[in-house]
Amino acid sequence: MAKQDYYDTLGVARGASDEEIKKAYRAAAKKWHPDNNPGDAAAEDKFKAVAEAYGVLSDSQKRAQYDQFGHASADMSGFGGGGGGFSFGGFDFSDILNEMTGFGGGRRRRGPAPGNDVELTLQIDFEEAIFGVEKQIEFSLKDACEDCRGSGAKAGTTPVSCGTCGGSGQVVTPIQTAFGMMQTQSACRTCRGQGMIIKDPCDTCRGQGRVNKKKKLAVNIPKGIDNGESIRYTGQGEAGGAGAPKGNLYVKIMVRPHKVFTRRGANLYMNREISFTQAALGAEIIIDTPHGEEVHRLAAGTQPESVITLRGKGVPVLQSSRMGDLIVTLKVVVPRNLTDSQKELLRQFAAESGDAVDNGKKSFFDRFKK
Repeated sequence: MAKQDYYDTLGVARGASDEEIKKAYRAAAKKWHPDNNPGDAAAEDKFKAVAEAYGVLSDSQKRAQYDQFGHASADMSGFGGGGGGFSFGGFDFSDILNEMTGFGGGRRRRGPAPGNDVELTLQIDFEEAIFGVEKQIEFSLKDACEDCRGSGAKAGTTPVSCGTCGGSGQVVTPIQTAFGMMQTQSACRTCRGQGMIIKDPCDTCRGQGRVNKKKKLAVNIPKGIDNGESIRYTGQGEAGGAGAPKGNLYVKIMVRPHKVFTRRGANLYMNREISFTQAALGAEIIIDTPHGEEVHRLAAGTQPESVITLRGKGVPVLQSSRMGDLIVTLKVVVPRNLTDSQKELLRQFAAESGDAVDNGKKSFFDRFKK
């Protein structure tokens, strides 16, 4: 089968810079590394292919030959998959693997895995989000077993070091690549990457070191928290295996919508109805805010959809002494049911203003009904 073009293998253009080629190679090598795809022969082949492509395109002389002659240049220069193998001119492949995955350098001890993070959802009222509140919540999570203190071993016994990996939690496996023989590290199957073997498991947790427990927590919700924001409690998540650190607990806040106010950041928005006489003549009106009543003087001739800004009557800014504003949009309401005297006064006003309005004369049908 014909080889794939080296540039296509790395997913770069023919005019790609050395840095672009290196970046593409790192991403592809990490994706197809055998340790990330255990037992996947196709992934191993792809890993070898990207390694071979990078071995050529990272060398300016070999790249020039490849650009001119393609894969046929492998027979002339020995840089392909033939007996000559690769020459990297001092490039240390283990360094780049170590940077990407930690597999190229010295052996890393895996050990017990840290505990998982836990996310809970807590619903609060609109006013509680503005002024802050303390809420009590109950939940369940995996916590360290008290009988074995999280070790997973029965009381009076201790886990022993894994004989397969020597307690490191990893095993080294040689693989044949285009570079020659290489070594990869993967989780030890005997101890499942823990590095320790439990010969006599705890009866309570059955060797897991963790059990489900009910918890209570007082959640202090700060002033100004917004819908969808979370409060983090470090180290109060699930317990890790065999005494490993706990994960974190996140309480996600969901704020119930308000009937009057709409929030955008630290500012609040609302509509306030006024009569057309208040708008025309001016008046003192009372505006209800989350912080109490505010008296505002309307100027004569206030127009519909006018906006009032009440400074500092919005939402506290988290971790700050600043306050948002309350933005009020005035809605002029036209009365629907006027008395005869009210209509007559308005007709007089219209006449003086030169407005064309209904003159109030009754139709024949109206007179007939009367």
